[in-house]
Amino acid sequence: MYIEAIDLGKSYDDAIILEHTSFRADEGEAVAFTSPSGSGKSTLLSMLGLLLDPSSGTIVVDGQDTDTLSDDARSELRLRTFGFVLQHTQLIGSLRAWENVATPARFAGKLDFDPEERAKQLLCELGLEDRLNHYPFQLSIGQKRRVALARALIMKPQILIADEPTNDLDSSNAASVTEALFGHAERGGILLYATHDQQLLERATRVMRLEGKAFVK
Repeated sequence: MYIEAIDLGKSYDDAIILEHTSFRADEGEAVAFTSPSGSGKSTLLSMLGLLLDPSSGTIVVDGQDTDTLSDDARSELRLRTFGFVLQHTQLIGSLRAWENVATPARFAGKLDFDPEERAKQLLCELGLEDRLNHYPFQLSIGQKRRVALARALIMKPQILIADEPTNDLDSSNAASVTEALFGHAERGGILLYATHDQQLLERATRVMRLEGKAFVK
């Protein structure tokens, strides 16, 4: 498994957000993207995760040029291959913690695991065994972030994308999230993440920094 960005760019009207960004990440790699706030890290991650179409260039996932895929095929690839940890947890207020985690699996058809069982297992691994049946309003920011991380892992994704995953977390919560993220890469997955956190940058296999409008090694 690998993911490759080839001359990737994004613009809106005459405003260039990103351009000429190329890299490849293979199994077991953790690639960090760092730059000043508002300079395109989130845009890049959204394109890499097939949530946003690039204005130029292409993304190749394990040999598949994603430009050639239909909308349905892209959606299926995104569901089966990617997990997302966004800055805003976007938990569903009417669902308990384990139900939020299990939600992506409800759209996946036949699975080789029980969604409820796996959701609860992931939450326990993240230290939330006493919060399984809590609703989002009953959770702290750090707990919500860990629920969102468990949700990102529910489908056993090969590629995990995280946008400022430790932002606004205390040291204990940040450590828990960090270990889960890098555990994914250590088990052979691919981790792509945006951060300003120096500790997270030091753990990266490779750090891509913004020069002009392009991320480069």
